[in-house]
Amino acid sequence: MIASASAGFDQYRDNIARGVVETIEYDSTTVGSVRKAMVYTPPGFSSEHTYPVLYLLHGIGGDETEWHTHGSPHIILDNLYSDNLIQPMIVVCPNGRAMPNDRAEGDLFDPVKIRAFEQFESDLIRDLIPHIGSRYPAAHTRDKRAIAGLSMGGGQSLNIGLRNLEHFAWVGAFSAAPNTKAPEALIPDPAEAASLLSMLWLSCGDQDNLIQISRDVHDYLNQQGVPHIWYEESGGHDWPVWKNDLYLFSQRLFR
Repeated sequence: MIASASAGFDQYRDNIARGVVETIEYDSTTVGSVRKAMVYTPPGFSSEHTYPVLYLLHGIGGDETEWHTHGSPHIILDNLYSDNLIQPMIVVCPNGRAMPNDRAEGDLFDPVKIRAFEQFESDLIRDLIPHIGSRYPAAHTRDKRAIAGLSMGGGQSLNIGLRNLEHFAWVGAFSAAPNTKAPEALIPDPAEAASLLSMLWLSCGDQDNLIQISRDVHDYLNQQGVPHIWYEESGGHDWPVWKNDLYLFSQRLFR
């Protein structure tokens, strides 16, 4: 059994060390424009150390600011560091809508915008990951790189992470949305995936009307003998669930 986050896990604490959040820009050869991402560096961050990296993805209605606007990842992570429950890491919140106008406006379900979420795979692998490696003391090996996200970003994390296991050893999906590929397409070679994954995390609220998507992946993984964590928690398709997921998922990374 996995216990939910303790009370106050997402509340600002006085008198603790804090990480730093900044907005960066990078050249995207995939999109042909300059794009933005938000980056969290942990308390005590030093260029003399090398850090693992978590790429944390937003939902269909968000952008690079969504996690920080609604999910308080910096507060959650600062508190975890204060309690010595988490490994130091860089957390990158990119914009998963890889298109020239990547703002969350207009018809969010326009096919062009949905394809832009698919195109983000190239933007991430070709452009953003190399940029983070050039700007920060980020580890370059797959065992020090994770991808996770909520809803649309959860589906992206499974689609991208499991297809690019040469880049990611840690994959997490919080309330994965219908963009999630069929389980057989996600993991065509279960034995290979089992041997390469350090952790595969699936979670969803028990009142979420999209929960069957995650259950189908969970059932397939069980049938194929692929180790993973399945966490069905109390809640719907909303921020209390995703904040709790980040709290629990991040503690298990890079150990």
